[in-house]
Amino acid sequence: MNASTQQATRLPIGLYFLYEALWHFLIPFVLIRLLWRGRHNKGYRLQIGERFGFYGVDKNFNGAIWVHAVSVGETHATQTLIESFLQQGRRILLTHMTPTGRKTGADLYRKAIQTGQLKQLYLPYDICWAIESFLKRYRPQFGLLMETEAWPGFVFRTKQLGIPLFLINARLSEKSFKRVQKFGSAGKSLFQSFAGIMAQSQHDAERYKTLGVTNLSVVGNMKFDVAVQTANHALGMQWKKALQSQGRLVVCAASTRTGEESIVIDVWKQVLRQFDPSQRPLLIIVPRHPDRFTEVADILHQAGLSFKRRTTLSDPRSSDAIDPTKNWFDADVLLGDSMGEMTAYYSASDVVMMGGSLLPTGGQNLIEACANACPVILGEHTYNFQKASEDAIASGAAIRVSASTDVGLVQALIKALENLLMQSDLRNEMAKSALRFAAEHQGATQRILDRLKPALQN
Repeated sequence: MNASTQQATRLPIGLYFLYEALWHFLIPFVLIRLLWRGRHNKGYRLQIGERFGFYGVDKNFNGAIWVHAVSVGETHATQTLIESFLQQGRRILLTHMTPTGRKTGADLYRKAIQTGQLKQLYLPYDICWAIESFLKRYRPQFGLLMETEAWPGFVFRTKQLGIPLFLINARLSEKSFKRVQKFGSAGKSLFQSFAGIMAQSQHDAERYKTLGVTNLSVVGNMKFDVAVQTANHALGMQWKKALQSQGRLVVCAASTRTGEESIVIDVWKQVLRQFDPSQRPLLIIVPRHPDRFTEVADILHQAGLSFKRRTTLSDPRSSDAIDPTKNWFDADVLLGDSMGEMTAYYSASDVVMMGGSLLPTGGQNLIEACANACPVILGEHTYNFQKASEDAIASGAAIRVSASTDVGLVQALIKALENLLMQSDLRNEMAKSALRFAAEHQGATQRILDRLKPALQN
């Protein structure tokens, strides 16, 4: 064993002890948080034992491919990959951290779950005895973690047990890179312990390389390969047709984070003044976290905007006699408080403002918006999707607005929105660029499959 390998396998005992001690201290608070979040989503109160490595009486499921998809976005992103494994007859252990991710997985792989080819669990928290329970009970052939899910306990323990662990669709922002560097050799050892890291971009790869990672490749972003949700796309197009017949354009504020809704509402109030009341555009606000739906409804109410909640409207897929868009005619805003309908919201939209980018939370995924032919307005905070954002801007699919103050940001957003809403030629050209951008960046999933062939043969 060479010096580089020895370094990669060396467990930073001191730091790891403190890390584990912190986790044990936090356990009561974690339980309280789960119960608290369960007020709005009862899924957080279910299968709590799994989050701590307690599985009860369970059938043997050793030797499966373990795929960790934290929430909805990651679950959709891994769909093509998982379906390829299933077609090969391989068993999949699919883990999540959120109830919404678990429900999405259950919907996507209902048949495979029924036949016993795929099993869903919550991934235990990164606590030594919970990790031990999970890994020894299920002993996966190898594991695939998505993007930034480099949990030290799991990474080091799988290395010790000889279970190959790969970080796929990996990204490492400049901010995260500097944070890792603060931990010196311990931070480097963490990423060197992966059996392989498959990065989204050359920028990400260079940062991993600086940390001493050698088994490294650039594959692109799997989220460009997300399968089209046919039913939701058709639903969104149905909404769009109905709204167009009313002479209304649609703007979607997608995956908004705390504090961003107030900015968007200030913008929207001023945008509405530029349009005839009978043909004013509709704003769809879709908060990132389901437990904030009621909070955002309160913000809209206090702002004095007329709004409807998606969950209070009938679904045209279940009744041909009821068209929910008729209920939207008098509304300034539709609150997208449903789950699993993001594709529908994008398909119905003419322009998208990307949440997470207006305030410094790193931005959310703009790829699905582009794949649905939506011109995208980005704020300046896009470090979680740095390469995709830069490429989208360069291709003409997106524009960026920035300002040093909230007032300046509001004015910049107003100008950008008015330009796109009032200039159909500009809007249509950006829509074409968005589709082209999404199509040109596909193929990451196949490149990942190619690099996993040696692990699949073991």
